[in-house]
Amino acid sequence: AGESNPSLFEKVADHIITLDLNSFKPQGLSNVVWAFARAEESNPILFKKVADHIITLGLNSFKSQGLSNVVWAFARAGESNPRLFRSVAEHMITLDLNSFKPQHVSNTIWAF
Repeated sequence: AGESNPSLFEKVADHIITLDLNSFKPQGLSNVVWAFARAEESNPILFKKVADHIITLGLNSFKSQGLSNVVWAFARAGESNPRLFRSVAEHMITLDLNSFKPQHVSNTIWAF
């Protein structure tokens, strides 16, 4: 636990990039980018593929934690994706934020 292994993250990213992301549930997508960001590993191609897929999939399929983890991960990893962030902002404006736990709200707003 806690040991850096950039080669492992590169291998995993290269593998995920080849997959059809429809095989991932929304929480799985958020977990992938969260794990990369948490480990201070970034892969612009992976993050772009995930962002494009999330936008295509639509944000209604994400629970508040998954949504906050995605934007937190992009911000933490330094991966800019204005289209994703614009989509998340527009989506959140339509939501009743009472369904968000305080941690999800703070993580989301921190990312912006």
